Amino acid sequence: MAARVTVSKTYKLFSGGAFPRSESGRTYAVTDRGGNFMANAALASRKDLRDAVGAARKGYKAWSGATPYNRGQVIYRIAEMLEARSADVAELIKTSRGVTARVAGDEVAAAVDRLVHYAGWTDKLAAVFGSSNPVSGPFFSYSAPEPTGVVGIVAPNDAPLLGLVSCIAPAIASGNAVVVLAAKDDPCVAITFAEIVATSDVPGGVINILTGEQAETAPWLAEHLDVNALDLTGADHELRVTLEQAASQTLKRVFFPSDQDFTAAPGTARLRAFLETKTVWHPVGAVSLAGGSSY
Repeated sequence: MAARVTVSKTYKLFSGGAFPRSESGRTYAVTDRGGNFMANAALASRKDLRDAVGAARKGYKAWSGATPYNRGQVIYRIAEMLEARSADVAELIKTSRGVTARVAGDEVAAAVDRLVHYAGWTDKLAAVFGSSNPVSGPFFSYSAPEPTGVVGIVAPNDAPLLGLVSCIAPAIASGNAVVVLAAKDDPCVAITFAEIVATSDVPGGVINILTGEQAETAPWLAEHLDVNALDLTGADHELRVTLEQAASQTLKRVFFPSDQDFTAAPGTARLRAFLETKTVWHPVGAVSLAGGSSY
């Protein structure tokens, strides 16, 4: 019997709920920590980025309009599907990062827990971050949190799964859509997570993941007029400065965490980073109307 030919896997991009090839046709070889070939990954282009942002804007309309309870159900479903594939994902982390099976398994378990954590937050945001405001006058004044819109994320280069989940989950919990630039060295983990998202009832365009050179695509993300905010967790100092300068031209909100220990309790900083506060005023008491009626 002839020897089997090894079929090398080529990971595609994840955009608009589908897995397109890069518009440029470019790919790059992904290796493990020992330098051994693992797979090919797509090298995203500027056109791929524009397509992903367009998909995110469409996905945002449906996602932000969903009930908080429904968003929580969907994020919990991602956690269920990730747990179902925990063995496969842990093996991939073990191979790509050169860690022990126990370390890889712990990261997957922590990522599942992190998703469950943020799933529980979706219907509590209004109560925790909203308020009834004391005012001087015959008015009710209420403040309510709303999503910012489309959030661009530069994914961290360590903790390929837990770091990725820790950036995505809080942004989508409040109704935002995201365009993620995955770490170049661990694209296999990111796109495998995208495969899980694709089977988890997440509307197309809510989560988009691009692989390739972050330093190449991130400036275009920062300059894009239809991106409302940036999470620069994975950007080094030089790239961070470049992106902050570009973001200032379109008045984007920029978030960079002071603490990047993803194993620590997540707190609320990432939840608050991509929330806007809308305040509504309403008169109370008798109001004179035409005809002398009142309410």
